[in-house]
Amino acid sequence: MQNTNGTPRMFDTVLVANRGEIAVRVIRTLRAMGVRSVAVFSDADADARHVREADEAVRIGPAPATESYLSVERLLEAAARTGAQAVHPGYGFLAENAGFARACEEAGLVFVGPSADAIALMGDKIRAKETVRAAGVPVVPGSSGSGLTDEQLAAAAREIGTPVLLKPSAGGGGKGMRLVRDEAVLADEIAAARREARASFGDDTLLVERWIDRPRHIEIQVLADGHGNVVHLGERECSLQRRHQKVIEEAPSVLLDEATRAAMGEAAVQAARSCGYRGAGTVEFIVPGGDPSQYYFMEMNTRLQVEHPVTELVTGLDLVERQLRVAAGERLGFAQEDVRLTGHAIEARLCAEDPARGFLPSGGTVLRLREPEGDGVRTDSGLSEGTEVGSLYDPMLSKVIAYGPDRATALRRLRAALAGTVTLGVQTNAGFLRRLLAHPAVVAGELDTGLVEREVDGLVATDVPEEVYEAAAAVRLEALRPRGDGWTDPFSVPSGWRTGGEPKPVAFPLRAPGLEPVTHTPRGTHTVTDDRVTVTLDGVRHTFHRAADWLGRDGDAWQVRDHDPVAASLDRAAHAGADSLTAPMPGTVTVVKVAVGDEVSAGQSLLVVEAMKMEHVVSAPHAGTVAELDVAPGTTVAMDQVLAVITPTDEAADAKEETA
Repeated sequence: MQNTNGTPRMFDTVLVANRGEIAVRVIRTLRAMGVRSVAVFSDADADARHVREADEAVRIGPAPATESYLSVERLLEAAARTGAQAVHPGYGFLAENAGFARACEEAGLVFVGPSADAIALMGDKIRAKETVRAAGVPVVPGSSGSGLTDEQLAAAAREIGTPVLLKPSAGGGGKGMRLVRDEAVLADEIAAARREARASFGDDTLLVERWIDRPRHIEIQVLADGHGNVVHLGERECSLQRRHQKVIEEAPSVLLDEATRAAMGEAAVQAARSCGYRGAGTVEFIVPGGDPSQYYFMEMNTRLQVEHPVTELVTGLDLVERQLRVAAGERLGFAQEDVRLTGHAIEARLCAEDPARGFLPSGGTVLRLREPEGDGVRTDSGLSEGTEVGSLYDPMLSKVIAYGPDRATALRRLRAALAGTVTLGVQTNAGFLRRLLAHPAVVAGELDTGLVEREVDGLVATDVPEEVYEAAAAVRLEALRPRGDGWTDPFSVPSGWRTGGEPKPVAFPLRAPGLEPVTHTPRGTHTVTDDRVTVTLDGVRHTFHRAADWLGRDGDAWQVRDHDPVAASLDRAAHAGADSLTAPMPGTVTVVKVAVGDEVSAGQSLLVVEAMKMEHVVSAPHAGTVAELDVAPGTTVAMDQVLAVITPTDEAADAKEETA
């Protein structure tokens, strides 16, 4: 936009084409700049935080993202109705969609990001590698050319030498990526990678690259204006990953010295120049941990990154503001030599997932929320109490970021912030992240992309501590106590008194999801309030946050329900000799492959449940017959809800008895 004298003019109204924490974060900067914000929402987000915090909000469709947040037509209609002059895409959804960027331009809107051509070029991993290689940027040795056949991919892999990594040319997030260490399975792995790439991105084009053992993932933040100025803002260490998804990020990296930082930064700048980049973007490199001078280009993300806050904290720059100023036509206003990295920042991604259940997606209503704040702590969040966390969108709920003058201080502050994070009603990974940040290798900065997977078993708490059951029993015991003044019915007092014998302590049948029921008799002292429970057990005092049947402490949370042994016994009798298959996570049944009466074999795929971009196949535990089928495609299910019941064959029943 321009003033009458031809100078750049800031937008009056910007539409934020996203949801959740990134929408809230962009709105925050728009408010600080005096720019009117427009939020968009699906029916599932009608009362979401980003909707409440925007100056105006527009409904764009029903809950499924394909009919709302991914609908270019509805987003453009919302922009037209509200007089928006620009669209900020956030990240995810349509942020790296060249068609959306081009549609905005054709509609007279400014897309707050790079050009459609730059998005398309860098979104194709094969073309991106060829482009940056021509600009002198080192790339991972691998196949060349697009549209390679299975035989050509296998030949390229054999020429490179195993281990190799198969990667989809389109998309990201680890989907379709396959690590192959044995040439004998190349054909099968190529076929599997193509299937997943086709399902995830609608494009099964693959490339193959040399695999670097124990690699580190380091990315460089770049910023470019429309006048030819490009700078880098230092690096972020993103090596702590699980299933190719980042979980912890920090800036700067302890691996790089000043010379390597400058060289990688210059390579990132050249990569940005090679595609005529404009705005904020990230150039990702893979780096051998033993020799950081040997870095290789992986890809360029043509958008704001989830982990951008750590760069903001060490540079003092608001990257969203810079995006908006560049989009409005302003010059950067500073040069490379003006960029300074001060202190250290670390970010943790808080996700709706259950580490004790293999990190399956979780969901529910946020009954109690406490987000950390204080010196050196920042929380970017889309949550509020009462928020319904469903299975339709990405599982990331918020980000907790800590800053300090040095890495040790930032680590300590982030661990404390995660310990103080409370999201009762929805299971999250906060406790897992806190334990990960205390791992000796993480504290020492000895990171690589496989560390989390190697150490995950020691970082996940699967058992419920006794003090949790003690606190749950204390809540129930307190609920039985008489209220008010005056006469009290002695039979209502939970004293355990009985006629003709010694008092028998009150016991409570309890059950945590996925675990066997327990009967717990309170044996310590306790104090119960509306939002806290404090129990003293064996001389140790434990304090929990509470809401309904949820208890939380140090980032961990437990849902402890009442267990009805009579009802459970009747249910077992009703399904004697049969196995109930339950939903492993809250979600939507997308595929049903059987009907009542069908005979199935052990391990046969029966149903598919999808939640938060993750599919889970429910298989037959043994050979048998489908006795009950309680769902159909499109059915929304809760965690542990019964989906089907399989009556075993005589042989399968005998085998179960022998192993029982």
